[in-house]
Amino acid sequence: MNLKDILPSTCRETVRGWLKEDIPSFDYGGAVVGEEPEEAVLLCKSPGILCGVPFFDLVFSELDCSVEWYVKEGASLQPICEVAKVRGPANKLLQGERTALNVLCRASGVASTASELCAVARDLGWTGEIAGTRKVTPGFRVVEKYALLVGGGSTHRFDLSSMIMLKDNHIWSVGSVCEAVHRARRVGGFCLKIEVECRTLDQAKDAAEAGAEIVMLDNFEPEALAKASAFLKQTFPHLIIEASGGVRKETLSQYCIPTVDVVSLSRTTQGYSCVNFSLKICRKHHDPKNPKVRVQDIVL
Repeated sequence: MNLKDILPSTCRETVRGWLKEDIPSFDYGGAVVGEEPEEAVLLCKSPGILCGVPFFDLVFSELDCSVEWYVKEGASLQPICEVAKVRGPANKLLQGERTALNVLCRASGVASTASELCAVARDLGWTGEIAGTRKVTPGFRVVEKYALLVGGGSTHRFDLSSMIMLKDNHIWSVGSVCEAVHRARRVGGFCLKIEVECRTLDQAKDAAEAGAEIVMLDNFEPEALAKASAFLKQTFPHLIIEASGGVRKETLSQYCIPTVDVVSLSRTTQGYSCVNFSLKICRKHHDPKNPKVRVQDIVL
């Protein structure tokens, strides 16, 4: 499956907005280098999963540059390696450089984090899904959700229109789990699943009995999660059970149990480490890997 096909048609408009933000008026540096055709090499300088190729391509497509990729989206990269070549007018290459790198670094960071977490789950033999959350960067949602998929994870609900999720504030505002679910079913009909965030087993039972398809057991300690999820699976066999709250890579194995279907972590799109990329104009006798300047290189 080519995940690029899932992206909305508005991506090009989004990319144009990124470029406008970075070049609101004059490009002074662009005037310095001019329009001579140049070639630049994209280097990966830290380990990770390559992600963000469609967005990188769109940035340079908007600037009339071409990109030749040496590796595919989703590939595992080890530093320092050449990932792609970008060709076009010097000023256009430099106009797109930082925007394209910013997207690539962050998307690859999300994909790498998701891939690491999914690997932990697979090694345990767990067949459930590792999911992100709606804790995404405003304006960057499409990139981060796409990156989760590239990394092997699940996006969770994409936005408020994707699925009805009733959290503690919804329940407190309405007064009860049952009433909140009934109201949600009235507006969502048969097309949308309903998930309820639950802090107790009684809330989870109420949600399932009211017709919710998914319950999130939020901030349950591993032992409590195992006991509650086992009861719910036995009582409501078709109920999807999600575990969330306080889950880290180091503790993930305690949540990947047979009676849990989904484990969601905000770390997938909050606090992830970016993958380091750089884009360097190719020049004879110049090392694009840009090695450190040593003290012996300083000649006075």
